[in-house]
Amino acid sequence: MTIAPLVPQLPSSADVAVIGAGLAGLACARHLTAAGLHVVVVEAQDRVGGRVRSEEVDGFRVDRGFQVLNPGYPEVRELLDLKALRLQHFDAGIAVQRGGAVAALRDPRRHPAALLQALRFPLGTAAEKAAAVRWVLGTASAGALKQRDRSWREELDAAGVRGELRSSLIEPFLAGVLGEDDGSTSARFVDLIVRSFLRGTPGLPAAGMGAVPEQLAASLPAGTVVTGVSAEHQFIGPREHVVQTAGGGVGVRATVVATDPVSAAHLVGLEAPAVHPLTTFWFAAPDSPAPASRARLIHVDGDRTGPVVTTSVVSEVAPGYVLRRGDHRALVSALVLGERGGAESQEQARRHLSRIYGVDTRGWELLTAHVVPAALPALPPPFAGPRPVALGERIYVCGDHRDNASQQGALVSGRRAAVAVLRALGALPARAR
Repeated sequence: MTIAPLVPQLPSSADVAVIGAGLAGLACARHLTAAGLHVVVVEAQDRVGGRVRSEEVDGFRVDRGFQVLNPGYPEVRELLDLKALRLQHFDAGIAVQRGGAVAALRDPRRHPAALLQALRFPLGTAAEKAAAVRWVLGTASAGALKQRDRSWREELDAAGVRGELRSSLIEPFLAGVLGEDDGSTSARFVDLIVRSFLRGTPGLPAAGMGAVPEQLAASLPAGTVVTGVSAEHQFIGPREHVVQTAGGGVGVRATVVATDPVSAAHLVGLEAPAVHPLTTFWFAAPDSPAPASRARLIHVDGDRTGPVVTTSVVSEVAPGYVLRRGDHRALVSALVLGERGGAESQEQARRHLSRIYGVDTRGWELLTAHVVPAALPALPPPFAGPRPVALGERIYVCGDHRDNASQQGALVSGRRAAVAVLRALGALPARAR
């Protein structure tokens, strides 16, 4: 068993202390332990995962905010056993409500029967569709990442992507992915995100997104992760560090801070990056509000008449999110930008969902609302790529804020921090990856 018991048992010493058991910290610990180092991962919460967690609410499994796992990310394929996670995929496409009618658009490469449907998609002129296709295909080129950076709104303007196809489909979809709707994110980062969607179809693990960090934790030596203990500060001596926690001090040769960016800034004196907050409402509906033909699609409102940027019938994609046998209710997610978990925002989201799905939502039960203040780090242009993980004096930092705002970024930053630690401790040749 990897995760420590309720009474935390901290070792008095280790080679490396990793502070934070989110994706980045767990990935870092996995690389370090694979190299033979003694590692202790200190997590303040009662379980692993950080922002990637699942919980049970009134017979449903819900994730902490709307999240998906993209198997197109190289680091995901490298570190995770996707077969064991039993990934259940969304359809590769999107459903758009416009003027009371809903049109579905699917990727013809994955859904060949949808080619005619794509050609007849009612939004946008032929010229607008051609420009959008050129832009999407351009993001698949590695050369696109070397172009001058600017905001993604400016990039779409330059690519000639205009009109209702942009305003009703592309912009609301990207708002849900990026956590902002002002077009301020780096176009080069958006290229990376679009490429990932072209390479893999996102899905949900059968046991929830929380199964991802749990799988990473389970791959570590027994007792590596200690939960329910917060790191308070650290002392840097001539021969070792002492990480002071509520459960005592741990003497280590190096420390990796793998917390959220705000906590990391406090622990190691970094400047906290700008972040995008997100709110997710989870509703239980009497049955699926989407017909079978588009039940597994993410939905957006092309009229953009409310706060919901993306919504989905999660139980149609992952039936295991309904925990009780014989329970025929549907689980519906609604993603809203900002910190908007109050009663007024909840009612606005409920009314908006009624327009998106074309059904009466007044009887839907609100299961829970997740407000995540630092859901995603902001990435304005120019996107310079990975930021340094070594801060000097054998202190390191990792997380999506050191790489890019994605699961890929979090996992890669964990690997980069591990490599830097191994080099500093002489456990890895200087030229090794």
